[in-house]
Amino acid sequence: MAVVLLIEDDPNVSAALSRALIKVGHHVRAETTALEALRSVTSEPPDVVILDLGLPDLDGADALRMLRGVSNVPVIVASARRAESDIIKLLNTGADDYVTKPFSAAHLQARIAAVLRRHEAAEPRVPSQIKVGPLMVDQSRHVATLDDTELELTRREFALLTYLAQHAGRVVSKQELVEQVWRQPYIGAEATVDVHVSWLRRKLGESAAKPRLLRTVRGVGIMLADEN
Repeated sequence: MAVVLLIEDDPNVSAALSRALIKVGHHVRAETTALEALRSVTSEPPDVVILDLGLPDLDGADALRMLRGVSNVPVIVASARRAESDIIKLLNTGADDYVTKPFSAAHLQARIAAVLRRHEAAEPRVPSQIKVGPLMVDQSRHVATLDDTELELTRREFALLTYLAQHAGRVVSKQELVEQVWRQPYIGAEATVDVHVSWLRRKLGESAAKPRLLRTVRGVGIMLADEN
């Protein structure tokens, strides 16, 4: 199932939807403001966003535009606004679907499934399992192993390792990593990449001085390559 980011400021609605989505197998993160949601999208990208329009800090339309500036995650707008002009405006702004309140949990689950199918079909096909020397990254199971031993990685470390594995043998710049893995502007984020690469090296049992798979090309970027 999917990781769902629910952006809803009504605690009763949020709790009810969260329970219903968890019941059918989704993992739900709930936020009450647009700015909290933007931080969540960039730090831990979800599979789909459910966006209420009546947020306390920003209008939902403005929140949608900001989301589209940092991520291509599918967004389902959930709102009591029924005017056709509003729906058209939001779909043109970047929403993938629009559901009007009130709606049932089953209805929302069907919309989520449909949006995820469309999003998956539109994305380039990549192998579920990627092997680079002794390293195996299984994207479908969200598991990485080194020498047949499972690595204990955070969500961000796994995303970083997966991206490097998808581009194994090519030097990937820090700017590309920030934009594609963190989904945020590069300015001021270089140190974040360095820290995560350092943590990842440690879990791979290597160091910058004695690399095995992760190799730093000074002034250019990072490359994941077979130790041979």
